[in-house]
Amino acid sequence: MTRPVLPPRFPATPDQIRAQVAAFYARVRQDAVLGPIFNRHVTDWPAHEDRIAAFWRNAILYERGYSGNPQRVHIERPDVKPEMFAHWLDLFEEVAHGTLPPETATPWVALARRIGTGMQAGVAAARQPAGAPPILR
Repeated sequence: MTRPVLPPRFPATPDQIRAQVAAFYARVRQDAVLGPIFNRHVTDWPAHEDRIAAFWRNAILYERGYSGNPQRVHIERPDVKPEMFAHWLDLFEEVAHGTLPPETATPWVALARRIGTGMQAGVAAARQPAGAPPILR
């Protein structure tokens, strides 16, 4: 029996995903806010980009080549601050609109913003003192 194949969330190819990830991380490495954080934690950029491309292929194309817990990874890095996510997402959007056609960039940015908002909330919640009321946004 064959598994049903889901159509992509929006028009995107593995090559477009790879190109977006590479262009984004090239910008991240040079960014005054994000560069120092990523450069401190990422020791193998090609492997990191391959892993993130697999994440996006899973999220967009429904390929099952990614396993991991990005929320936990960000929480475990104390120098990753919740307020950095807005900058991360703005940079991602800028690169996407410079790299991809609008029919791919626009929905991908919307998806990234949904994921980023959840990650930001998770990081903020993890950094709250014990017994503090939850942060509601």
